[in-house]
Formats: sequence, C-alpha cells, structure tokens
Amino acid sequence: MNQWPDAETTLPADGTEGALVGRVWRPGLGPSVVAVRDTGVHDVTADFATVRDLCEAPDPARRLRAADGERIAGLGELLANTPADTRDPRRPWLLAPVDLQAVKAAGVTFVASMLERVIEERVRGDASEAARTRERIRRLIGDDLAALRPGSERAAALKEILVAQEMWSQYLEVGIGHDAEIFTKAPVLAAVGSASDAGVHPSSRWNNPEPEVVLAVSSTGAVVGATLGNDINLRDVEGRSALLLPQAKDNNASAALGPFLRLFEPDFGIDDVRRATVSLTVEGTDGYRLDAESSMSAISRDPLDLVAQLIGPHHQYPDGAVLYLGTMFAPVEDRDAPGQGFTHHDGDLVTITTPRLGTLVNRIRPSDACPPWIFGIADLMRSLTARGAL
Repeated sequence: MNQWPDAETTLPADGTEGALVGRVWRPGLGPSVVAVRDTGVHDVTADFATVRDLCEAPDPARRLRAADGERIAGLGELLANTPADTRDPRRPWLLAPVDLQAVKAAGVTFVASMLERVIEERVRGDASEAARTRERIRRLIGDDLAALRPGSERAAALKEILVAQEMWSQYLEVGIGHDAEIFTKAPVLAAVGSASDAGVHPSSRWNNPEPEVVLAVSSTGAVVGATLGNDINLRDVEGRSALLLPQAKDNNASAALGPFLRLFEPDFGIDDVRRATVSLTVEGTDGYRLDAESSMSAISRDPLDLVAQLIGPHHQYPDGAVLYLGTMFAPVEDRDAPGQGFTHHDGDLVTITTPRLGTLVNRIRPSDACPPWIFGIADLMRSLTARGAL
C-alpha cells in the first residue's frame, strides 16, 4: 500500500519551476501563506495576508515570485507532520491552498458521470439495481454524447426523445441543457489539504472519490490558477433525491484541495487545464487497488464557460472563488459483492495526480472521525491581526 506523500511525489513534474502557493499552519502564528521554492517553503504572509489577496493582485504569479519571506521548513518536513494521527503540534503542517474564496463545484460536466447520476436517480440509491438500469439507458441513448454540445439544437432534440420515452432526468437537464449545475461544495476555510484525512459520512454505503481540476477565480472573473481536488460524493444519498445534494457533498473534511495552487503565467495557463489528464488511485488497507484516468479533453462544457456561469453580473464573489470542474470518473466495478459497485472503505488512500499540478493524497475516514473543522473566518482575522498582517 502507498504511504503518505513525500516532497518528490507531491510536486509537479517540473518541481518548483511553477509559481506554487500554499498555506501552512505555524504554531503560535496560525495559517500562513507560503511560496514553495527550490530552497524550501517560505512564509510570504507579510506580503499577502491571504491567498485571496494574492489572487486579487495584478499578475499574481509575478507578485509571488517577487515576494521575500522566511524559510520555515522543507516541503518533506511539512508533509511528514501533516497527518493528524502522527502530528507534532509544535511544528508546522500543510493546509489547503485556499482561504477566503468560496468553494464551488460544477456537476455533471462529463458524459460518463452524467449517465451515472441518471442511474443513481433511477435506482433511488440502490447500488444493486444500478447495472440493469445502466444497460437500459445505454441501449436507449448510446455512448456518443461526448460530442454533444450542451444547449445545442441536437441536445434539444435528444431531450424530446428522452421525454417521449419517459427517460428524461434532471441530471440530463444540467448535462446537456443550457444551464450548468454549480453548487457550493464547502464553506469558506473548511477544505482539507494533501496528507490529511478526508471524510465520508458514516451513514453512506455507496460513495466514491471524484478527482477533478479546480480553478482559482478572482472577484473579477479572471482565472488565475489551478489545483487538484477530490469532490467526495455520497451516491446513495444523492440518489435518493437530488435535493439531498448538500448532505451528499458537504460533510466534515469532504472537500480536499491541493497540494498547491499553481498560478497562471506564460508557460502555464488554461490550455494546460484543457489538456490535462487526471489520474486516480485508490488503495485499501485490505490490498484492494483501483486505477483510473480522467481526461479534461472529454469535458462537455469548456472550463471558461463554467466560470462564466459561476460569476458575472448575475452573481458576485468579492473574495473570489475556486471551482471544481467535474469528473468523468464514476466507478462501476464491484468491490465487495456482485452488483454492489464501488464504495469506499475506512482507511482507503486516494491519490489524485496530473503532471503540471502535482499530487493530492488523502486517507478516507468517517467524517466524524476526521479532525473537526473549528477554525473559521473570525479566527483567521484575529490571527492575522495579532501578527500585524492586516
């Protein structure tokens, strides 16, 4: 079984060549904005009190590179001290790389995951019925929806056919209709970072990871960087009713982000996101292993189209936002018993990686067994005020 990540496996393929910003908890000081460099991890909070402030600055990558700051540790030291069950509270550890930004997510942006959401709805969260329903839907609509442009005339024609067959679904509506599904994944400051436990509600019996690329968006709607995310999903809960989406998506430690936010600059930008292939590995304490890939080229809505539906004259985010772009990963192979599909076990190690963003690793635990979220916005403001950063 894989172990917690080290510095070499965490960094992007080009190491510290990118403009990498993160956050670190410093005992006695609190959350600190850091630049990850070849010389180590440097505290740049004196220049940027929050990652939000950096993302709002003109040319954030250039500003980060110019910031001078105290070296607080090597990346390997931080990663080794991040897992909660072995952490030395006297030493710093890694946090999620965002702070005051709203944490949003786009759903049903890939054909494969769209079909699985339809199946969840049809079987009302019963995994044992999923295989039969999956085959029926595929016979009816096929697998060639990847080229279908949401909101197009062809999409509208397909909708008419599905309605006539009594197979229309609210998931198909957001998958191929004009409006994307954009929802709140987690409250501000509730996300966990790499080398941390990630939470699955203990009542769930059918759930999975959702490996995704996540964009950082400024208050003006400019995309300023990207990171990786795990949009952990409770399939049985959402399958009972789409109105249970908040219970399915937002639980303690259920939003993972990291390892770092890579800021856009001439040699890394939105086209790199469009070309990215995100790899997923799930390793269980019982020897179970699952490997999968998700190609951003298969997304049905362009990332910038999703950003345009997130923010604009219709909706403002004065502290910016981060946006999970969705996943094509929807595991259907059985793990425990025939017909039951995949679900997490306590202790699963989930590794999400893509060369230009690095690797995000989390251990799956029941949400009530993960460290509780106790540090909020008021605490952050007090912390920054006490150290003179505001």
